[in-house]
Amino acid sequence: MAVEHPVTAPSGDQTRIHNIGYRSYDGPRLGRAYARRSLYSQSLRGAYGLGRSVKSKVLPMLLFVVMCVPAAIMVAVAVATKADELPVGYTRYAIIMQAVISLYVASQAPQSVSRDLRFKTVPLYFSRPIETADYVRAKFAALASALFVLTAAPLLVLYIGALLAKLDFADQTKGFAQGLVSVALLSLLFAGLGLVIASVTPRRGFGIAAVIAVLTISYGAVSTLQAIADAQNSTGSIPWIGLFSPVTLIDGVQSAFLGATSAFPGGIGPSDGEGVVYVLAVLGLIAASYGLLMRRYRRVGL
Repeated sequence: MAVEHPVTAPSGDQTRIHNIGYRSYDGPRLGRAYARRSLYSQSLRGAYGLGRSVKSKVLPMLLFVVMCVPAAIMVAVAVATKADELPVGYTRYAIIMQAVISLYVASQAPQSVSRDLRFKTVPLYFSRPIETADYVRAKFAALASALFVLTAAPLLVLYIGALLAKLDFADQTKGFAQGLVSVALLSLLFAGLGLVIASVTPRRGFGIAAVIAVLTISYGAVSTLQAIADAQNSTGSIPWIGLFSPVTLIDGVQSAFLGATSAFPGGIGPSDGEGVVYVLAVLGLIAASYGLLMRRYRRVGL
């Protein structure tokens, strides 16, 4: 049979009420610019798992290594064989490695924005001095910077290796600069598309699948249609088909204006006039991605 024990209240000497009140803050207020820079730096660090768990670092670091290893092997071959040129041009490298780049975007774009949507922390950002434009710019710039690091690092490996192999300095410097312009455009385009797709759903898995579908399936479909057009001797339509995939858009821009060899069937890249359309399409998609993100987060922040 259970026995009930009386509960005795603590004596007055054991009870304390601490009233410290509200204390004012007289220190410096760093404002929107500091908040925007902090959000950018934290998002950029998060894109490579820095400041997060070891598990979060594995995939981005692995993809970074996968991007750089083929470049190191090419450099080693060029040095050992005393080749007159690199096996792959600077502007071609990112196109060849587009599957790795797409996988990186698919993994990191949802990581950048989906958690904020899932845990409804976006309104908390906007309760501080930061505004919608600050949030969108910081996230956009962070992912684009992370992609630029991913795509420019192997080009730097190629460039240093070419100089060690004593290839022509002027030619290598020109090619390296053209490659940097190409991957800068690619980084902005892929970052914008990835963030727009990832911002639609708070579920990271759905975001990853959607980004992969848009970037890889569109490239496969466009490449197939271009191959069919080439087989049917409809070469005039090949450049126009390339407008419907982010990867082929970058390929068209660099083959038209950066001296790159086109990956289109038969090496038939866009002409100068068609290249202008490609440039406008790339810039338009980047601007449209930014505008869609602004609209999306204005609604979320309400």
